[in-house]
Amino acid sequence: MVYAADDNRYEKLPYRRVSDSGLILPAVSFGLWRNLGDQMPLENSKKVILKAFDQGVFSFDNASNYGPSNGTAEETFGQVYRHDLKPYRDELVITTKAGYHMWPGPLGEFSGKKTLVAALDMSLQRMGLDYVDIFYAHRWDPNTRLEETAQALDLIVKQGKALYVGVSNYTAEQTAAIAKIFDRLGTPFIGNQVSYNMLNRGVEKDDLLSVLDNNHAGLIAYGPLAEGLLTDRYLDAIPEDYPIHRTNAFLFEDGKEKLVSKLNALNQIAMARGQKLSQMALAWLLKDQRVASVVIGASKVEHLLDNLAFSDNMSFSDDELVQIEKVLKQ
Repeated sequence: MVYAADDNRYEKLPYRRVSDSGLILPAVSFGLWRNLGDQMPLENSKKVILKAFDQGVFSFDNASNYGPSNGTAEETFGQVYRHDLKPYRDELVITTKAGYHMWPGPLGEFSGKKTLVAALDMSLQRMGLDYVDIFYAHRWDPNTRLEETAQALDLIVKQGKALYVGVSNYTAEQTAAIAKIFDRLGTPFIGNQVSYNMLNRGVEKDDLLSVLDNNHAGLIAYGPLAEGLLTDRYLDAIPEDYPIHRTNAFLFEDGKEKLVSKLNALNQIAMARGQKLSQMALAWLLKDQRVASVVIGASKVEHLLDNLAFSDNMSFSDDELVQIEKVLKQ
């Protein structure tokens, strides 16, 4: 059966321009970090990816090390792209990253020129693409000169393998430093993809949003639900073996019981808004226009649709914001 996208897909979700660039992203992008690589049947992954596009999610985010096995998330997306999404390539924003461990040996990670160029070549082959829309340096490289990383990303654009470049997991200071080099090279720097959610507000303390805005770039938030904590699944208790991401591990420092109490208080505010906690958490991130897009993942269509219902109520009253802030500071 030949796939045909929903004719009304662009009426279902808001989308926003990344700073003052020509790039526009859906408020929510679809990430393939977990659950859609080699541990999930292709047919299931295909259903979720195509349903996302039908709902107005036209940005798909990947990385060389996503899988669980390296590269398998890109292979999964590549199969869906070749079979179903290729006719819509000009509508899609496809992104990938390189920098965490990708292949054996000392050149299989970080952000040297050889590593970044080789990683993107592999990613393009796995996904069946001539270019990606954004290519990110996935993490700060403490050993390689920043100029080399910037020059490698600039080269990739000049080779026609990426339209824009970005960084991921860079601090405000690191972002400002590489943005200065990009400006000198004329490299189209578009944003920083970092961990950001209601419970993890490090980017605000670091003033990263202002640094990006001053450099005509946007913030792309990953982990918006703190690996599922900002849902209604853990209002009774958080399991002892909960697989928290390293960027959110600090949330357990004061004890899980205190965090559960905070989640329940936030859930009460969400219910009063006519939303689930997860939906309010997504809307809360997007209240700031400097957040260009929020990356969510889903292994089931029903979970995807549940999250996308955040767009039914994206506005917050001053009183609601005060209530939320009070809970978050407890």
